[in-house]
Formats: sequence, C-alpha cells, structure tokens
Amino acid sequence: MSVRSTKLVPIAIGLTTVFVVILLLEFLISVDIIDRFLMPPPSDVFGAFGRLFAQENVVNRFFVTAGETLAAGFLLAIFGVAGGALLFRFTILRSAYETWIAALAAAPVVLSYPLFLVIAGRGSATVILVAFLAALPAVILKTLEGFSQTPGVYVLVGKSLNASRWQIFSKVMFPAALPSIFVGLRLGLLFAMLNIVGVEFLINTGGLGQLVNELSERYDLAATYAAILCVILVSVLFFTASEWLERRLRRVT
Repeated sequence: MSVRSTKLVPIAIGLTTVFVVILLLEFLISVDIIDRFLMPPPSDVFGAFGRLFAQENVVNRFFVTAGETLAAGFLLAIFGVAGGALLFRFTILRSAYETWIAALAAAPVVLSYPLFLVIAGRGSATVILVAFLAALPAVILKTLEGFSQTPGVYVLVGKSLNASRWQIFSKVMFPAALPSIFVGLRLGLLFAMLNIVGVEFLINTGGLGQLVNELSERYDLAATYAAILCVILVSVLFFTASEWLERRLRRVT
C-alpha cells in the first residue's frame, strides 16, 4: 500500500462513519424514535445553511469567532510556551506556581466574565481575555512537561559539542519538547473555543455564540444545529492548521 493510500484510508473511514451516522439519524427521526422537536432531521439542518447565509450574516459571524480564536491562540503561543519554559528553567517558580496553575485549569473561568466586562468592556476583548485565561494552564503545563521529559543524553551531547545555553535550548530541548507543546496548544485552542462561544452566547457580543443564542431563543432548531456545525468547523480549521504548523516547525528545527 502506498503512502498516499495509507493517508487516505483513515480519512475515508471517518467520512463514511459520519455519512452512516447522518443516515441513521435521518431514519430514526423519520420513524419518530427520536423526537424531531428535540433533534431536527439532518436534511433540515443542512437545508438551514441557506437561511444562515441569506438572513443571519453567518460569514461575518464566522470570521468574528475565528478571529477571536486566532487572537487567543496567539496569546497562548506566546505566554503559555514562555510560562512553561520559565517554570522549567527556575525550579523555585515551578515549586511556587505549578499547583496554582493546575488548580486554575480546573476552575470555571468563564463564570468570571462579569469582572472582565468591567475591566475590558462589552466586546471582543472580554471574550478573548476569558478564553485566554481558561486555556493558558493547559499550554503552560504541557510545555513544562515537554521540557521536563527531554532525554538528558540529548543535553549532554550538546554540551560535549560546546554548544551554548541558547543553542542547547533552541537546537536540542525545544525540538524535543515540540510535540508536547503542540498538544498543549491544541488543548488550549479547544478550551479557548469553548469559552469564546460560551461568552459570546452569554453577553451577545457577536460571533457564532450569539447566533446560536438568537436561534435557540426563536426555537429554530434546524438553524441552531447548523450554527453549531459552523462552530465545529472553526475548531476543525484551527486543529488542522496547528498540525500543519507543527510539521513545518519540526522540519525547520
């Protein structure tokens, strides 16, 4: 089997599974096993996309949510990776803050949105800040884990070649920690997306979260599920982009 075929087979299996689930849901709803007042038929959901484009300005809302996710991801990549590196470099900082950061990871940060409304106002800044803080612990901890699990022999080889501290960090430790760092970034983007949509839903600042709120209040179930699929699409796009970026960085380093 060729390399191309090896890559295509999992994609085909995944798409086939989705198609079968859609057909099964359509059948179960059509025979009233699943109440259509709880879940509309998939055919109605896909049909609602036309209304989203024609009446609900879904493209602009999509870019609002995607832009907020990109901004939060940018902050996570800077401060999350830097924070993990600092905790690894300075043992006293790790001893002082690692437990606090782990506790923050379990905290419902989204509930603090009223505080950020006072600080940053009712707009995208509040959405981004809440998402950033909610996702930051995952990136810091996975970055710390990546650096901590770098095999010591790699560092010893670098020192034997008279590499400087910066060279050991950039050419040895960072490439070794990269897989764990990107796991943290993917988790961070996931948490950020959840909080972005949640805050948009709560404070009606625009974006797909506000759209889901408006459609659910109208009890337009088909369009609501279509809007939720748009949220999933944003998540898939960022997940795919992070995988592509990881491959590029691993080639460079």
